Amino acid sequence: MSTPWLHVIGIGEGGVEALPAATRALVAGAELVVGGARHLALAAPIITGRTLAWPHPLADGVAEVLRWRGRYVCVLASGDPFLFGIGTTLRRHVALAEMMCLPAPSCVALACNLLGWAEQAVSVLSLCGRPMEAVAPALQPGGRLVVLSADEHTPHAFARWLNVRGFGASVLHVLGALGGPNQSHHSATVAETARGERPLPPRLNLMALEVVADRDAQVIPLACGLPDDMFAHDGQITKREIRAVTLSALAPQRGEMLWDIGGGSGSISIEWMLRHPANRAIAIEKSADRGARIARNALNLGVPGLRVMAGEAPAILPRMQAEGLDAPDAIFIGGGISNPGMLEGAWQALRPGGRLVANAVTLESEAAVIAAHARWGGTLTRLHVERLEPIGRFHGFRPGMTVTSYLVSKPA
Repeated sequence: MSTPWLHVIGIGEGGVEALPAATRALVAGAELVVGGARHLALAAPIITGRTLAWPHPLADGVAEVLRWRGRYVCVLASGDPFLFGIGTTLRRHVALAEMMCLPAPSCVALACNLLGWAEQAVSVLSLCGRPMEAVAPALQPGGRLVVLSADEHTPHAFARWLNVRGFGASVLHVLGALGGPNQSHHSATVAETARGERPLPPRLNLMALEVVADRDAQVIPLACGLPDDMFAHDGQITKREIRAVTLSALAPQRGEMLWDIGGGSGSISIEWMLRHPANRAIAIEKSADRGARIARNALNLGVPGLRVMAGEAPAILPRMQAEGLDAPDAIFIGGGISNPGMLEGAWQALRPGGRLVANAVTLESEAAVIAAHARWGGTLTRLHVERLEPIGRFHGFRPGMTVTSYLVSKPA
């Protein structure tokens, strides 16, 4: 189509009066105007066509918009439609040449200008349909966060969660109805907000957080190799030093998928996902207890999107491929290396150009990776760690089990 039929227009608390004249004309001339009930109410004085409030589920509304393809349709959104907004959803179904987006100032821009914060220096997150734990990796001392609220109850609930994690001294700004005549701004420490003594903010609000960590705050380090005690485990865990080397060998890149065979505590797949918010992982674990523990660890450490699959490799690998799961960019095998067909099954599942890392600790598993090295090439590295421990009244270095780490890349 030579001209866009779909216009996605950002509208703020100032209503249609705050829109440029040309944008108001687009709304007034639309055959169909779609938006939330609040958006439609803001634009009601100039709407002449049919209106549609987004239904539940949202997919039904998107389908209705697509049925009007080629006609004059306007979708109203809050502020910037491509900031956690409907613009991104519509773009999955509509070619860019068919749509035009006219944003208003986003809530993030309004918040940063109100607070005097450099917008490029803040982390922007949302708690709309997302667990609070997803914010955990961003809770770095001295950091500034802008967090979109789900409703008027979110600020108090968020403050209570932050307070339990040891961030009670942080300053929480609750900003309501930004850019409109009823704009509000309340600031207090997280500990004060957690007590719930302040009245609830407007339903439409966001939070701006100045992160201050208490001495015992649960700060997730930015480096690979988190302390072992940050993971609940039953002893089946890739130890900190070995884990750091393993993550280095796996070499995660933005948006890549990891299959973690024999998840144990989930430490490898969790740290893989912590490297970038777009990273994905599937932890394969045959024990139901360990699978549940992996899920709890993932939630607590801020990667609730980690998927846990119950099953035993290599038998489960063909089923995962048959289900159409994304081919892994990397595979880690932490146990069961000597099982018949394990390395071969992982190698077959791995996408071309992907990396396979297997850590062997027994003679049998070491023999398996040596044989794989003879077939596929790659690198074999022996890792040996000693930790200082008390010996009676004295101290000595106690060696851990030697790990033979095998790294190989599949030809593209």
